[in-house]
Amino acid sequence: MARMGTDADVDLARIRPVDPAASAHLDADFERRLSSAFPVLHGLFHRLYGERDDALDVLAGVVADAAESWAERPADLKAADARREQDSTWYLSNGMLGGVCYVDRYAGDLAGIRARIPEFVELGLTYLHLMPLFAVPEGNSDGGYAVSSYRAVAPHLGTIDDLRDLAAELRANGISLVLDFIFNHTASDHDWARRAVAGDPAHEDFYLIFPDRTMPDAYERTVREIFPDDHPGSFVQLPDGRWIWATFHSFQWDLNYANPAVFRAMAGEMLFLANLGVDVLRMDAVAFIWKRLGTPCESLPEAHLLLQAFNAVLRIAAPSLLFKSEAIVHPDEVVEYISPAECQLSYNPLQMALTWEALATRDPRMLAQALERRHAIPDGCAWVNYVRGHDDIGWTFADEDAAELGIDGFDHRRFLNAFYVNRFPGSFARGVPFQENPRTGDARVAGTTASLAGVEAGDPHGVDRVLLAHAIALSTGGIPLVYLGDEVAQLNDYSYVDDPALADDSRWVNRPRRPADAYAARHDRDTPSGAVYAGLTRLIRVRRGTAEFAGGRLVPFDPKHPTVLGFQRPGATDGAAAPDGTAAVLCLANVGDAPAAIDALTLSGFAPEAHELITDRRVSLERGIVLEPCHVAWLRVRPAEEPPRF
Repeated sequence: MARMGTDADVDLARIRPVDPAASAHLDADFERRLSSAFPVLHGLFHRLYGERDDALDVLAGVVADAAESWAERPADLKAADARREQDSTWYLSNGMLGGVCYVDRYAGDLAGIRARIPEFVELGLTYLHLMPLFAVPEGNSDGGYAVSSYRAVAPHLGTIDDLRDLAAELRANGISLVLDFIFNHTASDHDWARRAVAGDPAHEDFYLIFPDRTMPDAYERTVREIFPDDHPGSFVQLPDGRWIWATFHSFQWDLNYANPAVFRAMAGEMLFLANLGVDVLRMDAVAFIWKRLGTPCESLPEAHLLLQAFNAVLRIAAPSLLFKSEAIVHPDEVVEYISPAECQLSYNPLQMALTWEALATRDPRMLAQALERRHAIPDGCAWVNYVRGHDDIGWTFADEDAAELGIDGFDHRRFLNAFYVNRFPGSFARGVPFQENPRTGDARVAGTTASLAGVEAGDPHGVDRVLLAHAIALSTGGIPLVYLGDEVAQLNDYSYVDDPALADDSRWVNRPRRPADAYAARHDRDTPSGAVYAGLTRLIRVRRGTAEFAGGRLVPFDPKHPTVLGFQRPGATDGAAAPDGTAAVLCLANVGDAPAAIDALTLSGFAPEAHELITDRRVSLERGIVLEPCHVAWLRVRPAEEPPRF
């Protein structure tokens, strides 16, 4: 074994001796990227593994794997790499639109997804996230998040060749493929897990396995329980009496990234998926990937170093692939995972939760506060803004933020839970509780957008709330994401309680099968499905034609009305006017159930004439404007030529 040094050039020469025959399959692009990225990768490896005698040998293996992967990378993917190298922020375009679905529930299998591509194009998708589709154990697999193999598709969905062909057809239609990468843990029946339990020397250190409770007890003094209903603590007992780390379910075993061989193995799986044609990897449970005794084992510095190291490997051999962070943590921690060197994309759980909070309270102050305080992220990065996802809705706002507005966080969460499961007088929502604790009142909420917004209850503003929530996601910057089926107002599916495999997990209420009847009615505006589809596709088209909606820059605007959210999208990051000479798009959203008047004085900083983009009409701001209940206005405005005089 060779120990790492501190000089990257010296170590690169040690692990890549000049061998023309071995490097004949590589090219100048690979060598250029290796020269650029290796010092970064070397430095990260040194910080993570520099004290280990095998660190340099493993790093040599990582570089060899990257070289082999590049040699096997299909020509069309290399061409995409070159294009995106010239347009490195392609994902910040105002033309981006994401969709997400479960393959089986939405289309049956991968062939069914291919058959739906014309519908995706009709909607305007440029990004399709297929929920976990890899091989999993029989029975409960945590919705696919217990992976038995990263190189095999679940048999009922198709084959790995089907996935490769789907990626190619999506790419031909301008749609990027996004897959989950569950890299904190594997299923207990993964080959690595079987070998580790059996004592295979190459794999026994892939997981954290202890002979008795001494170390598990020591770790659990500072580590929280995630799924106490599944098992207490963070460890489960093996049949032979030993204990293995399982943060989530008992059949999901955490990997031991303190072993550099685990890093190499996982980097290899990423490169395999990149060469299938995957454009974005959703990095699951990023906060949990590094363990250290005496800490909560969440969001440790090494977790960030690991993400940066994985990124460095991909910059060498699959340079156009992006990472999307899934970090459901304190709002201050979410942003820590977002950077060009770490996760270029990130879910925006705070904005999602506070959109629903504003609709329930008819008060946008907490959402406005978040947009002002927590929206900005590093250049070259983008939020993925969503109205709801496949999971539950948790009220992730910071108590200290709420307190500034005179709101008690604990009481407010209890109100929101009660409101969205129809236990509050006058609620329009029809959600269901998830993991409700009767003793503490703690719970989260599950439900489709239409059911939560009032469509299921027959509320007169239900359709408008669905459109308002999506309009916020479409206009705040980044990549808007639609849970497929929500664009046709799909309702909750209560049949999950009749399936023994699903009955204990109420989140399946918001994972309905593709609503065929709703899609059939999507062009009939007299139905909720048609009204939502027409309204949403209009918003999508307007966004695509509005240059100011590119990027993520957002400027707060106070509409001085208790039910109206306001912000400006100035477009160009240097503050210059948009190409046609206008200054910004002013976005206003009335979350209230009554009309809201914005007075002329509040709007006096803008020129009197404005263009309302959604309705495509000219409006005068001289006497103010009125927003109908649960309605949105996107106003292209110019600065007033002279300061107002009052």
